[in-house]
Amino acid sequence: MTSERLYLYDTTLRDGQQTQGVQFSAPEKHQICAMLDTLGVDYIEGGWPGANPTDSAFFDEAPQTRARMTAFGMTKRSGRSAENDDVLAAVMNAGTQSVCLVGKTHDFHVRAALEIPLEENVENIRASVAHLVAQGREALFDAEHFFDGFKANPTYALECLRAANEAGARWIVLCDTNGGTLPSEISQIVRSVIDAGLPGERLGIHTHNDTANAVAGSLAAVDAGVRQIQGTLNGLGERCGNANLITLIAVLMLKEPYRSRYETGVSEAALTGLTQVSRQLDDILNRVPLRQAAFVGASAFAHKAGLHASAILKDPSTYEHIDPAVVGNARVIPMSNQAGQSNLRRRLADAGLVVEAGDPALARILDEVKAREDRGYTYDSAQASFEVLARQVLGRMPEFFEVERYRVSVERRRNRYDQTITLSEAVVVVKVDGEKRLSVSESLDESGHDRGPVNALATALAKDLGQYQNAIYDMHLVDFKVRITQGGTEAVTRVIIDSEDRSGRRWSTVGVSPNIVDASFEALLDAINWKLLRETKRDTHRSGMQAEGQTE
Repeated sequence: MTSERLYLYDTTLRDGQQTQGVQFSAPEKHQICAMLDTLGVDYIEGGWPGANPTDSAFFDEAPQTRARMTAFGMTKRSGRSAENDDVLAAVMNAGTQSVCLVGKTHDFHVRAALEIPLEENVENIRASVAHLVAQGREALFDAEHFFDGFKANPTYALECLRAANEAGARWIVLCDTNGGTLPSEISQIVRSVIDAGLPGERLGIHTHNDTANAVAGSLAAVDAGVRQIQGTLNGLGERCGNANLITLIAVLMLKEPYRSRYETGVSEAALTGLTQVSRQLDDILNRVPLRQAAFVGASAFAHKAGLHASAILKDPSTYEHIDPAVVGNARVIPMSNQAGQSNLRRRLADAGLVVEAGDPALARILDEVKAREDRGYTYDSAQASFEVLARQVLGRMPEFFEVERYRVSVERRRNRYDQTITLSEAVVVVKVDGEKRLSVSESLDESGHDRGPVNALATALAKDLGQYQNAIYDMHLVDFKVRITQGGTEAVTRVIIDSEDRSGRRWSTVGVSPNIVDASFEALLDAINWKLLRETKRDTHRSGMQAEGQTE
């Protein structure tokens, strides 16, 4: 059976930038473009040239991409020709192969927002699209508020679409701008549009997620006949976001009937980079990735219950709808007080620790985990700390260094400009290879801003670890979470730290204490020890290969 082509249109750089708190710089836009192009999308909407300095600067030096770079704008304004509309001219001057224009298709918006006659709006759509086509550009028409407009006045909404189609638009994109149309309605309306004579191979879908149905609505539109899907990485977008292109790509390539019926520009090899693309975008935005994100979240393939883990050991398909590796993700068997020996043995095996079934050490580890969780620890979200703990119980945890003491001081005072400032200083004394080493660090960063006592402590701890210093130079903290929890009979502070290194590897550690600084220090220690475990393993592997005359 011949597969039909579906075209993927990414609007992260334009519609995704409407997300509250998101503002891409021009270099960040270039970085995201490279990610999208490697992934294999067909269109990259770079922004609205002329609307803001960043978008204009981006198009002045737009990257060369395999995907069709697209400039976004709006149909011409009333009272002037398409050739003499300066806003439309700025979009054309971006020089992109493709241009997407948004126009009203809901009669209410034409009357209330534009305050022009309905017929004049139709003519503005027709003239604008015809102008693009006459200039040799591929024209796309975003039919704004189309679904609401169709429900209110189907005759007029269809008239707007026909105007764009007759003027030569390659794509007419049906937009659920308010995000309130349910998938069943989208399917029914798309079929009505096709029945009215507008071909599905020239239709696209653009949904918003205000009812958490953006992905489902997009798939419903595909089922009904559209052949272009618009979305954003990680579902960025105004209000509740747009259709999540990450999720859509995975569904289209892995789930029937889409897998057999359609093909996209995303290859099987590129699909394995889906998780990395998702997390790389969050890194650019300085956001913590959503753990529960479908396909790519850190918890997407986490199996906490002992019953689940037992079945996973026998056959992963018992509780996994796909192999996590095909999207670049990984299976996680978290440890918690709900865990049984099946979870434990699988989690130990993932850490390279083989313990036979029935070994008394398994019971000791479980007892220790459960006792610690009763005191406020959590290991289902701190896998690295669990591994360190298990190795300690098993007697397989190397002692890379010993912390003899540490001190943190916080000072609040006025500086020479009579400004109130807060400074922190940390002192850490460690013993490495029998030699004591003292490190001191302040909390000020390069720009002179206070980063707080935990930052000073982390910097001091990682400042001088002797022979292990090179192994930790690339690790840094990416998230710091604090919760006051009830552990036993006393309230305690739980700190969870997420760390990352230059390879993109992330790991989480936990510390618990009545003192927030002490809890933070415990989590920091685990983070460094886990990193050293990984680096010393790699060095041992390299040494072995060199001894055998091999290369990596």
